Amino acid sequence: MREKNDGRTKEKFLNELKNKLQGLPKSSIDERINFYSEMIDDRVEEGMTEEEAIADIGGINGVVADIAKDTPLVSLVKERIRPKRRISGLEIVLLILGFPLWFPLLIVGLILFLVGYFILWILEIVLYAVELSLIAAAVACLLAFALNLKDGNLYIFYLAFSFLGLGASGILLFACFYSTKGVFKITKHNAIAIKSWFIRGGKNEKVC
Repeated sequence: MREKNDGRTKEKFLNELKNKLQGLPKSSIDERINFYSEMIDDRVEEGMTEEEAIADIGGINGVVADIAKDTPLVSLVKERIRPKRRISGLEIVLLILGFPLWFPLLIVGLILFLVGYFILWILEIVLYAVELSLIAAAVACLLAFALNLKDGNLYIFYLAFSFLGLGASGILLFACFYSTKGVFKITKHNAIAIKSWFIRGGKNEKVC
């Protein structure tokens, strides 16, 4: 989804972008800001206004998503858990006292996420298992028809079952293809969303 520019100037755009890259190391933030600053300048030199150049880039959330695609999750997690300041004694006490509450919730949330993801792939495995079973049954019926025909027996139902199995497997093959494509799309979207969350410093915002 394309974001509205709302008359952003270069300075305003870069300041907003910097605020949404707080989960990155400072050196990476500076590198990204310089990169998009030069990109805007290049477009302005080509005859665009600052507003047009910013709109052409695609919006801040789109930029964050693009950065997320190119940034390993491991490096984002390391940056996230690295303390930005010294933790006070009171904060340490609160973390320890709240451990029986927040840790189980964290584990349950992680388990639910993984279970949901595994269920998707289990369904995919089941689909492909059914597909292979249909193909094997169709081939077996065809062989049975051929062997009986060799002995002088004409069992048409074997041939009919073979064609039915092949037809059903052909239809199911399309279902397998599109469902697998959908699962990969969901996986990619979730990965970008998670990395974007880390990049934005844990702020929950919609990524376009």
